[in-house]
Amino acid sequence: EAVFSKLEPSQLETLSQELLSARRIVCYGVGREGLMMEAIAMRLMHAGFKSYVVGEMVTPPVGAGDVFFTSAGPGHFPTIETLLKVAREAGGRTVTMTAQPARAAQMPVDVVIHLPAQTMVDVTTGLSVLTMGTHYEAALLLFGDLLILRLLELTNQKREDMYTRYTNMK
Repeated sequence: EAVFSKLEPSQLETLSQELLSARRIVCYGVGREGLMMEAIAMRLMHAGFKSYVVGEMVTPPVGAGDVFFTSAGPGHFPTIETLLKVAREAGGRTVTMTAQPARAAQMPVDVVIHLPAQTMVDVTTGLSVLTMGTHYEAALLLFGDLLILRLLELTNQKREDMYTRYTNMK
């Protein structure tokens, strides 16, 4: 609740518009943030978007018309900065979710989305009793579902429509 009461509503709308305009969406994060980004990529696919995860064998190259969508809770990871450069040089748009927008803005990123949650770098602030980056990671996953709900609304879909894209290979 503390995170979402501080979240600027425009952040969700900005991200929604970026993703709506994308030809393809390629997602990436490191560590547990990477797992949350994989979950978001899956939901984007369920919502009818062409979404991929860096490192998967079926991920196409990022290029013009694509969005490279990352998470860098503490504001910077060398791997993310390098991949942002690659995506931008290839003509893609770059978007980063973070709890540290000033740090993230120093990377080659077109859009910074601020998710005001505790990360490893500010664990001493006392925002949460959770360890390391768990507060941010959990908020990222929940924000991802809010994002999907907004995208469904903007594309005139119902939640039930997602089931038509759910795997039958389980």
